[in-house]
Amino acid sequence: MDLPFDGAISAYFETAAPDAVRNAIRRAEKGDILDGSYPHSDRMPRKAYEKDLGGLQIELVKLQAWAKESGARIALVFEGRDAAGKGGTIKRFRENLNPRGARVVALPKPSDTEQTQWYFQRYTDHLPAAGEIVFFDRSWYNRGVVEKVFGFCTEAQREHFFAQVTDFERMLVDDGIILVKFWLNVGRAEQLRRFLSRERDPLKQWKLSWIDVEGVQKWDEYSTAIAETLARSHTDMAPWCVVRSDDKRRARLAAIRTVLQQVDYAHKDAQAIGAIDTEICGGPDIWNV
Repeated sequence: MDLPFDGAISAYFETAAPDAVRNAIRRAEKGDILDGSYPHSDRMPRKAYEKDLGGLQIELVKLQAWAKESGARIALVFEGRDAAGKGGTIKRFRENLNPRGARVVALPKPSDTEQTQWYFQRYTDHLPAAGEIVFFDRSWYNRGVVEKVFGFCTEAQREHFFAQVTDFERMLVDDGIILVKFWLNVGRAEQLRRFLSRERDPLKQWKLSWIDVEGVQKWDEYSTAIAETLARSHTDMAPWCVVRSDDKRRARLAAIRTVLQQVDYAHKDAQAIGAIDTEICGGPDIWNV
């Protein structure tokens, strides 16, 4: 079977990955958590996960019904390293929602025209209307991290972004939009394990891009850009919720619970929502590089 990008991910694993990362992947059994600093040693059991997820998805249906009836506008931002689980988490949010009122925004690279516009302009076109829940699978924070790491913007452009982003988000919240920002953080060994899985699976190879291939070698550059972005854009009005996503199941539940706990929707069942695992979900202080 031909591997995407001529097997560049496997080549990195065999010849360039740090020894600790390579050894962790080679020693791991299915379900093992590779990051020793992660507060759980094993993945959450499937039955417990599916039971919790089912109850939370019922609450999400209630949330959507309330948003439609009340005209609420909800914008959920999902950021994180590649393979951190953004798409999978969004999928579990939307699984039982009416797609007409729960849409995903995953923008391609800006066109020549968009590059001449105000940076936030291409995102404002996709903000929620009354009754809508919008999921941003990556967002305006591309400028804070990816564009910085790959040199797609100048330092002056990035500084201008930071000078405006908190005011931009303040305007959204002031106008009544419910804004929740997630940073999904995955450990280095787990990220590479997921890349290797994608590379070998014909049904997942489309998820790999040259950004992934090049980015896997830029862990430290990403870490520096992420730390600065979290520090400069975490505000009382639009805080970051960091979710450690080495266990996708726990991460998905934590993200859904975070949204449900923050919104005062009709017929809310606090018992069904349950408690957030604060060891893996919290502010930027739990971010682990």
